[in-house]
Amino acid sequence: MSDEAIKYDASHIKVLEWPEAVRKRPGMYIGSTGERGLHQMVFEVAERAVNEAVAGRASSVGVTLMADGGVRVDDDGPGIPFGAAEDTDGPGLEAVLTELSAGARPVDRRTVTVALVGLGPAVTNALSSRLTAEVRREGVRWVQEYACGVAIAPPTAAGPATGSGTTITFRPDATLFETTECSFAVLAEYFRELAFLNRGLDISLTDERPPGGPQAARFRFLGGVRDFVTSLRARSGAYLRTDVVAFEREDPRMAGTMEVALGWCGSREERVRSFANSMATPYGGAHEVGLRDGAAAALDAYARARGLLTAADPGLGADRIGQGLTAVVSVKLDHPEFVGAARGELGNGPVRACVGEAVREHLGAWLEQNPGQAEAVITEILRADALD
Repeated sequence: MSDEAIKYDASHIKVLEWPEAVRKRPGMYIGSTGERGLHQMVFEVAERAVNEAVAGRASSVGVTLMADGGVRVDDDGPGIPFGAAEDTDGPGLEAVLTELSAGARPVDRRTVTVALVGLGPAVTNALSSRLTAEVRREGVRWVQEYACGVAIAPPTAAGPATGSGTTITFRPDATLFETTECSFAVLAEYFRELAFLNRGLDISLTDERPPGGPQAARFRFLGGVRDFVTSLRARSGAYLRTDVVAFEREDPRMAGTMEVALGWCGSREERVRSFANSMATPYGGAHEVGLRDGAAAALDAYARARGLLTAADPGLGADRIGQGLTAVVSVKLDHPEFVGAARGELGNGPVRACVGEAVREHLGAWLEQNPGQAEAVITEILRADALD
């Protein structure tokens, strides 16, 4: 062992304080220093505003990609107090912007999960060269500026406020990121999905950067995941072979709610999207398996009752009914459990049985009420099997 190793003691340990801990290793907090991490900075700020709107405290959320490279996120909620306030449940804005997880909300079925890790706006503040917080509350407009996560001055009363709300404007630190250019298309796709998954959520995205003038998109869908499935089908260019079967259900056995929509298109491609507490689960999990179990059980039972399958024929298992299937399953749980740190697969065991049972019941009833469409779907599945 070297003399240097022998001399190693507590004096060699360096404890990184705020905000150096975040700025030293950005990827640990937002996933990367590329475009993906840049978008996570937007989501960390947007999550709070979206939850204000979903809870009914705000009517809309706006995200703006500014011409000077900044990003602005605003809402018309009650406005976060700068200091701790007796009449509020959460921390003041200064804590939200300087304490990791101070702005994070307890995860339950009423919480919309937007950010990857859920550390809140503080991580965005630490990784921004400049951040300005504006709060309009109780008739006063308060402003405070930060540089690299550190307050430049105390909050300042900047005159009377028109309405109420919170606006956070930040500029990603170019010395930390490979790029500081957010993608309008990527953010638009994400916020569109968020609006599908949260019926009535009103969120707009504006891009002030194009030389030819701003472009903007507004997302608000009253049909929930039914509209989501219709959109997936339309964007694929395939015609819809069946109606969209959609339903919502609360099930205490899984401590949450489910919203499901599915239908079959005139193509062989399968399009199944799953979400847990509004966050995409690209590797599926219990809710997606339950969807397939339930759909297979309903189709198999109907096919045998109508003589489309005989007792000797193999069953229509979950591996056979994906022919042309377009579906969205969204669960909102009080205690979501994910497989792995990336949270890409849902692990809650009871969810599979609950979703499977509900899909079997609702799809089974629809098949009985629509025999023409039901037979067309089953016939196409059997035909595809014969060709394979």
